[in-house]
This record gives sequence, structure tokens and C-alpha cells, in this order.
Amino acid sequence: MDDIPLSSLFAALAGLLLASGFFSIAETAMMAVNRYRLRHRAKQGARGAKLALALLAQTDTLLGVILLGNTLVAAAAATLTAVITKRLFGEGEAALALGTVAISFALLVFSEITPKVIGAAHADRLAPVVSFLLAPMLKIATPVVWFVNLFVRGLLKLLRIRPEGEGHAPLTQEELRSLVLEGQYFRGKHRAMLANLLDLDAISVDDVMTPRSQIEAIDLNAKPTLLAQQLANSYHTRLPAYEDELDNIVGIIHVRQVLRLLQGDELDSAQLRTILRPPYFIPAGTPLLAQLQQFQAARQRLGLVVDEYGELLGLVSLEDILEEIVGEFTTQAPGGAEIFQREPDGSVVVDGMASLRLLNRKLGTAFPLDGPKTLNGLIVEHLGEIPEAGANFRLSGQAIEILQVQDRAVKVVKLLPPVGRSAAPALQTSGEQASSIS
Repeated sequence: MDDIPLSSLFAALAGLLLASGFFSIAETAMMAVNRYRLRHRAKQGARGAKLALALLAQTDTLLGVILLGNTLVAAAAATLTAVITKRLFGEGEAALALGTVAISFALLVFSEITPKVIGAAHADRLAPVVSFLLAPMLKIATPVVWFVNLFVRGLLKLLRIRPEGEGHAPLTQEELRSLVLEGQYFRGKHRAMLANLLDLDAISVDDVMTPRSQIEAIDLNAKPTLLAQQLANSYHTRLPAYEDELDNIVGIIHVRQVLRLLQGDELDSAQLRTILRPPYFIPAGTPLLAQLQQFQAARQRLGLVVDEYGELLGLVSLEDILEEIVGEFTTQAPGGAEIFQREPDGSVVVDGMASLRLLNRKLGTAFPLDGPKTLNGLIVEHLGEIPEAGANFRLSGQAIEILQVQDRAVKVVKLLPPVGRSAAPALQTSGEQASSIS
């Protein structure tokens, strides 16, 4: 080797460093590539993507080839550095130390850090390209890799480590939610909708139902003139019908079918009974995702939530569930009371029967959701009694003033702004709802 010119030795060393850099960039790119995007390109016929997927299907062999090549190249580079150092500085210990430092620095900069940074930053573009070079290497080096893997598997077995342990374990719901919210796969409205969809299992019909006191229903035993007036002024297309008391629901009336009855004589309860549809009952506590599937299976759009004793608690429609996914899209009923109203001083006047989930979502409050579902229920539970009008207190970090109490319930509440702020928090858009839903 003494007859080989130094320029050739340096050229060979540079080639070895480049080869080591290739193995480093290939390893990082193959491990960091987005496999979903890779599969999409493979379906479109991209040859490099198909080859990369085939290599990734045998990850242990692929890594064995890459590491084998990188190890051999690094060892050859170190040997060649020793020869160059001897030719330049002799065989002294100082020369040997200088050569070791030089090759370590060169390998670190040119063959490890720089290539791996490039591989991680452009993995999706580089993985299909390097696959064309890795595939033939894999075929050539398979016997050597198989022999080395015999010892690797034996060592893993001795240590009682299973290579496929956690890699194939399904993600939990919280992990999926974090993937949607923090990953780069989804953006904007798509991210919010997917996060809301994953939350449906953690939300029950009790959280989104219209409370019993706010259900619009008709009494079939009422006078015909009152029945006609209620139906004419109804904002909803489906109305529960009961006899004498709300717990005695006998059916659901579709308002559109009432139009043909109005063509005849005076409308009465007997005529309405001919178009009644059977009521659909939902047990309290049913998760929203399960209820959505049950609505689809039963071909229903509206259900009445009842407790274990059959007492009516509220009403849930298909639209209520869809709004949990896509955000609000229905309009306020004409003449209906607003849930909250902003004041010039930055405070917010809120209906006592407002849903805590809705307030948290719209106003950014932090009321707990694992107990009462309405602001009235939370206040009564917190105080242990029905408060008087004018009472002031703090609840979950929010300053509250009771404005009106009626029929043993808190009817109107004022949410005071934080000290030093003159404006209430801005309404959150549906795209922001995903991060505020617990």
C-alpha cells in the first residue's frame, strides 16, 4: 500500500465517507417515511414506493443490511485513516490519536449527523430513491444478515424481549386523539371534526339532550283550537305527543303530515292519532357514538331520553349528535330565548338551564362535566341550596352573580369578566371546539 499515492488514498477515504453517509441517510429516510403517503403513491403505480414498501415489510433484514454496510464502511475508513496518518506523521502515539480524532470528526459530520438530518427532513422523497440501491444489496447480503440475525434473535430470546412487542399494539382513544390534534396529517376543520368524532364515546346523550323543561310537545287532550295553534307555530318538524302529562308520551307527530289533515274540517286529537309514529326511547347514559349507530339501524331521527324508572329526562335528535361532530348549523327558533347575552361591561348573562359543555365550548369556561349537566345544577350542587338573587361567588375559577331565581331553580346568571378585563372572551369557532371538549 506504500506504492499507492496519497491522493488516491484520500479519494478512497472520501468515497468511504460518502458510502457511510448513504447508509445513514437510507436508514433515517426508510424509518421516517410516511407510510400512508407511501401506500398512496404505490397504489398510483410509483415503482419506488412499491419497492420501499416491500423493503419495509422485512424491517429486521433491511436494518441488518444497512447496519452491516455502514459498519464495514466505517471500519474500512478507520483503517485507511490509520494508513494515511502513518504515511504523513509516522507511527507515534500522537499521530495515532490525531488520526482517530480526525476520522471520528469526519464520520460524525459527513457520515452521521448531516445525512441523517437530510434523511429525516426529506424522507418521503428519498425513501423511494434509496430503495433502488437497497433492494439489490438486500439480495446479495441476505445470507450474511440471516447468519448475524441468528445471534441477534438468540440474544433477544435470552433477554426475553419480543421484537414485535409494542409495535403492533392498537392505539388507545386518547392516543388517537393526540395523533389527530398534534400530528400533521389533518388541518383546520378536518382536524376538529375527527377529534370531535373520537370524543363521541366519551359523551352521552345526557350531555347534548334538550332538557325536559325545554321540550316542545303537544297534549292530545287539549282543545282543537289550541292543538291547531301549537302545530301552526311550531318551529320543529317532529313533535312528541302526550296525554295529560309529559311522562305519558304516546307518539311522535311529523308536522308535514298535519298539512293534509288541515284540508278537512277542524283538527282534533282523533285525527292526529291516525298519523302518530311510535315513540323511540333512549336509556340515559347511552354514548353518542352508540346512539348514532342505533339511529341509523332503527331509521330514527329523534329519541326521548328516559331514566331506569321510565321518567322522561330530555330529547335527543340526530341533528344534536351531528352538531357535536361538525359544529352548530341549526338556527335559533324564532322568539326563542338566547342561551347567553353579552353585556357592555364584558360580563355574560346566561340562562340557568344552559349546558355546561356548551358554555365551556363557546365562552372558554372550565366548568366540570363529570357531574351536573346544566349551570343551574352545578350551582345548586356547589352551594348545597337554592341561592337567592344577588348572591356572588366563584365556581371553577369563574366569578358568578345570581340574577333571577324562580320555581326553585336558578333562571338567570351573570358570568363576570376577570378582574382587569373589559371584554368577554371571544366565541370559539367550531374548528376550535376539538381542543375544548374533554
